[in-house]
Amino acid sequence: MTAAVAGSAVLALAITCASAGAKAGEALAPGFDLPGAQGRVQLSAYRGKLVYLDFWASWCGPCKRSFPWMNGLQQRHGGAGLQVLAINLDAKGEDAAAFLSRVPAAFTIAYDPAGATARAYGIKGMPSSALIGRDGKLLWLQSGFNDNDTAALEARIQSALQQP
Repeated sequence: MTAAVAGSAVLALAITCASAGAKAGEALAPGFDLPGAQGRVQLSAYRGKLVYLDFWASWCGPCKRSFPWMNGLQQRHGGAGLQVLAINLDAKGEDAAAFLSRVPAAFTIAYDPAGATARAYGIKGMPSSALIGRDGKLLWLQSGFNDNDTAALEARIQSALQQP
């Protein structure tokens, strides 16, 4: 796949919005309050930060490749106000734990075995991600993860970090 085609695919996927009829940047991202490894994980606690929200499951092949990239993303941009959050959708917690023992996360993990948060965001496949502005508005959604798309994704994140 050429860089131009890959970039077009990223833009086409990224411009969708979870709220029917709402335009990206206008709709508030659906809130959540989920259990996490270090206690409750609430989207509202990250207001004022740019949030890269990832939905994943232990059986998801591309998730194994996205985690190292998200670890680097958190490391490179955490000081500038980025917070990576990942919501696991496995029905069994031991499946998520086994995945994390093989592919560790240097960011916050929450658990939603019922999948209510994924439904609220209109997630159709995994991994999928959302970028949520400092003001809590949904900036974009992306379905899938491809190593060839990471430069374009990171450029969009860096641009969003420069916004107030």
